[in-house]
Amino acid sequence: MLNSYVGRFAPSPTGPLHFGSLLAAVASYLQAKKNQGKWLVRIEDLDPPREIQGSASGILKQLEQHGLAWDDSVVYQSDQIDQYHDVLQSLRLKNLVYNCTCTRQRISELSGIYDGKCSQKNLSTIDASCRFSINRGMQAIGHNCDKLGFTDSVMGEFHQLLNSDVGDFVVLRRDGLISYQLAVVVDDYHQGITEIVRGFDLLDSTPRQILLQKCLNYPTPNYLHIPLALNSLGQKLSKQHFAKALSVGHESEQLWLALDWLKQNPPIELRQSSTGEILTWATAHWDLSSIPPLEIGIAAPANL
Repeated sequence: MLNSYVGRFAPSPTGPLHFGSLLAAVASYLQAKKNQGKWLVRIEDLDPPREIQGSASGILKQLEQHGLAWDDSVVYQSDQIDQYHDVLQSLRLKNLVYNCTCTRQRISELSGIYDGKCSQKNLSTIDASCRFSINRGMQAIGHNCDKLGFTDSVMGEFHQLLNSDVGDFVVLRRDGLISYQLAVVVDDYHQGITEIVRGFDLLDSTPRQILLQKCLNYPTPNYLHIPLALNSLGQKLSKQHFAKALSVGHESEQLWLALDWLKQNPPIELRQSSTGEILTWATAHWDLSSIPPLEIGIAAPANL
């Protein structure tokens, strides 16, 4: 019995859940329950300009309506700010970060891959972002190159040359907001997450997060990235692409469609069952190996 398993679902409160986010919620929930572990929910509310008032409570209500009950209290990133800054200070003391005053225009001219121009300037924190130094980080963990990889439970082997594919990355924005890359690493550590189940769009963030984990002496969780649900134009279902919110009153139908999309072969008669009955069946029959490997995205069901 793998009773030490801890998984999580971590939505941002930028609008209601849609079918794409339901897939991540269902996959992470079932993977936790199949392993007789805990399933936690974290609200990633670190970007106020993008957040929509009431979304956090709305998301939690949607999860409840679909029978997806979380264990332990919901964690809000906005309550963890001091913790992030403590970790950032520890990175400063290790000389693993530096201040940067380069503009977005310059970064764009570099095709988004930062070249480390400010890394030797010893700039003040005034009107500056803070970047993590890949080379210093690699040296700190004893690597003599910038190639970092891992084995994804669905997508297989994935490697990245961090300098040429990513460049030194922001851990504190110029506006004072903590970056996703740092916050998620700190949160997963403090919540004791043992496996992260999320969408394929976050696959290339994983090597950066693993490097941060190693530099902070945090354990590295397992990673499992599922394919993305795509709209009729082949775009990821997202709020930016106007994905429809999950329909109230159709929770059983939406759960069944999520299981079908995840290639779990739910029986057709289950489609009319309660959410509790569907999730009980799904937990008993959850088969990770059925999720299509190496697929970037799969079309979502019509009208979702």
